[in-house]
Amino acid sequence: MRIVIAEDSVLLLAGLTRLLEAEGHEVTGYKTADELVAGIVEPLPDVVVTDVRMPPTHTDEGLRAAVHLRSLHPRLPVLVLSQYVEQRYARELFAGDVRGLGYVLKDRVADVDDFLDALHRVASRGTVIDPEVVAQILARSRRDTLDTLTPREREVLGLMAEGRSNAAIAERLVVGLPAVEKHVTSILAKLDLPPDGDDHRRVLAVLRWLEQAPTTGERP
Repeated sequence: MRIVIAEDSVLLLAGLTRLLEAEGHEVTGYKTADELVAGIVEPLPDVVVTDVRMPPTHTDEGLRAAVHLRSLHPRLPVLVLSQYVEQRYARELFAGDVRGLGYVLKDRVADVDDFLDALHRVASRGTVIDPEVVAQILARSRRDTLDTLTPREREVLGLMAEGRSNAAIAERLVVGLPAVEKHVTSILAKLDLPPDGDDHRRVLAVLRWLEQAPTTGERP
């Protein structure tokens, strides 16, 4: 794959570049969001990896660049890295078409297999949300409704929001597919969300529900 990385940390950029080149990928690195936007030209890369916080202000330049690039190239796969769980940024990133989008914490990069799996899923037009992001959003979200979910349904909901299919959830939880389908139907009913066979639309529905969560207590 042709991969573009925007990361102002020289060490992380070098580490990711070496890792991905060792996997046989072609990597181009940028240190600012402006360089990233200017560097994305036809033919488009297979996936873009960018940090949320980039120079000069180290606030949300990387995220802004990701959103801008998706507006220009709606099918461009983008994987966003963040140091902390920043719910506002996750909401903005997933405000439109969720296919080919990912939001993971930088800690996930330390687990090479998890990072590569997330990268390939996003490049394949899948949707990836870091489990910790899901967990913290759920912890802040509409507790009255969440209280109606069983512990297993909460677990299934988290995996749904990560973009996993029923079959993938069944494999992860080591249960039968019919059991997962039953949980999903129950979850969607309790959240007042209509069942839908399209995995991406299902993720979008869950994300839309999560958007109603309060944002207080987030780390700056």
